[in-house]
Amino acid sequence: MNDDSGTTKKTKKQKSFWRELPILIVVALALSFLLQTFVARVYLIPSESMEPTLHGCPGCTGDRIVVEKIGYRFGDPRPGDVIVFKGPDSWSEGYSSTRSENPVLRGIQEVGSLVGLVPPDENDLVKRVIAVGGQTVECCDDQGRILVDGQPIDEPYVKMDYPFTPGVVTCDTEVPSGRCFGPVTVPEGHVWVMGDNRSNSADSRYHVGDEHQGSIPLENVIGKARFIVLPPGRWGLIDSPEIMPS
Repeated sequence: MNDDSGTTKKTKKQKSFWRELPILIVVALALSFLLQTFVARVYLIPSESMEPTLHGCPGCTGDRIVVEKIGYRFGDPRPGDVIVFKGPDSWSEGYSSTRSENPVLRGIQEVGSLVGLVPPDENDLVKRVIAVGGQTVECCDDQGRILVDGQPIDEPYVKMDYPFTPGVVTCDTEVPSGRCFGPVTVPEGHVWVMGDNRSNSADSRYHVGDEHQGSIPLENVIGKARFIVLPPGRWGLIDSPEIMPS
């Protein structure tokens, strides 16, 4: 007599697996959606505006960073934080949608975006907070430093900036230094942001004539950049030292 009980059990397990697989996929996608929406998301650095803190350039392998979303639900960004935010209208001139014109492909892309497989279709940017609502920011003092409420701040993360040489190129020379701007008082509920690569960053200085005086509304802030996760050689925490007067 042949004992088929082992074969029968194996067949039942296989059928059970294939029945459960769609449920497991749906649960995994739902968890991914919740994590990406409320906890953290990975973003690609596309430009050189945050060099050398974050690497990025057209056509190269830019850093991928984890942006944490929970902290700012309980408090606002502080000076020194590296944040990702949705660009206001004036920051998004020239931005074009990354979605396909084919309605089917566009639908697939939108679903992929919900679970973090496809980037969101919006102009998301990364910069460092220099000043917050109510503070006045300007540049420069006689050493070429940024002033916040009249006090110079220490910025060890800035390695690339416009020339500033006392007595030669300053804010008062016939051809002023490219560092010079302001003073600008940041509106309440906004932050003033700048790239660490000061000589190659279209940041708050570039948009000072818009309706927000170049600042970013807190409602546009997505989260704080915490870690570099790719490429492997760049793994590490993203430095966000508290900006203090010198």
